[in-house]
Amino acid sequence: MALFTITTKRKKICNGVQIEPGMTVQVVSPFNNPVTVNGGQAVEDAFMRMFGISLKKANALNMSDLDVKKQ
Repeated sequence: MALFTITTKRKKICNGVQIEPGMTVQVVSPFNNPVTVNGGQAVEDAFMRMFGISLKKANALNMSDLDVKKQ
């Protein structure tokens, strides 16, 4: 299991959800990229816990809007 740090890259306002650059969460995953596995549910849950926002609703649960770094 590896620890990943997921950070938003840019400001985005979509469907009433506002995302600012630099919003960061940490996710533990046995896979190489938690954003692309299982529809990114682990990342979605982490952002919901930390910031109360849904990346899926904001259409930001993708690699062009998120930076993923393995710790």
